Amino acid sequence: MKNRYPLLRIEDLFDQLQGSSVYSKIDLRSGYHQLRVRDEDIQKTVFRSRYGHYKLQVMPFGLTNALAIFMYLMNREEHADDLKLILEMLKKEKLYAKFSEYEFWLSKAQFLGHVIDSEGIRVDSAKIESIKDWASPKTPTEIRQFLGLASYYRRFIEGFSKIAKPMTKLTQKSVKFDWTEKAEVAFQLLKQFLCSAPILALPEGSENFVVYCDVSCKGLGAVLMQREKVIAYASR
Repeated sequence: MKNRYPLLRIEDLFDQLQGSSVYSKIDLRSGYHQLRVRDEDIQKTVFRSRYGHYKLQVMPFGLTNALAIFMYLMNREEHADDLKLILEMLKKEKLYAKFSEYEFWLSKAQFLGHVIDSEGIRVDSAKIESIKDWASPKTPTEIRQFLGLASYYRRFIEGFSKIAKPMTKLTQKSVKFDWTEKAEVAFQLLKQFLCSAPILALPEGSENFVVYCDVSCKGLGAVLMQREKVIAYASR
């Protein structure tokens, strides 16, 4: 049975960073493998190979509920709120982190494909380099691959949905693939905007927010701002 424990949205994670200026990162070494399977459930993990039968005593990668259970553990312990508490908890529970991945008291940190500092959030330069060299899609699958990456950073692009529309149409099964000039223009525009994406400010407190929006019969666009700084763009 699939565990419905909700995974945090990246936007929610960014909202938790408001007011931050110093960052630390810890990466658990083979994190899943440090969580033991309950004794009564070990028999459910049995598998057979030509070398014999095996049972898993720790949680393997790839299980339906592995990610949800791992996220539940992280939230329940709440040891991400304080660095000292994290280290004490890791020691107590005998969880081992990668020493090479320790990063403490950073003024700038890479986080899920983004770079975060006191100024705000920006697209990771490594992602920008891969976008610069991206060739024009030749199949609907290649369009989906590009839009998958571009959509991940849509909060940085004003009017993303409108710009991407000529490309998204070509991903529909009922539409014959024909890479038109409009599609190429949309592709190049998205690349340009992604490579020159602005720095988005982190929200401060819960006041002085302003939303500007525009709606038509075909779609909508909005921008969230605080003290004349852009927090995020949205479109549909």
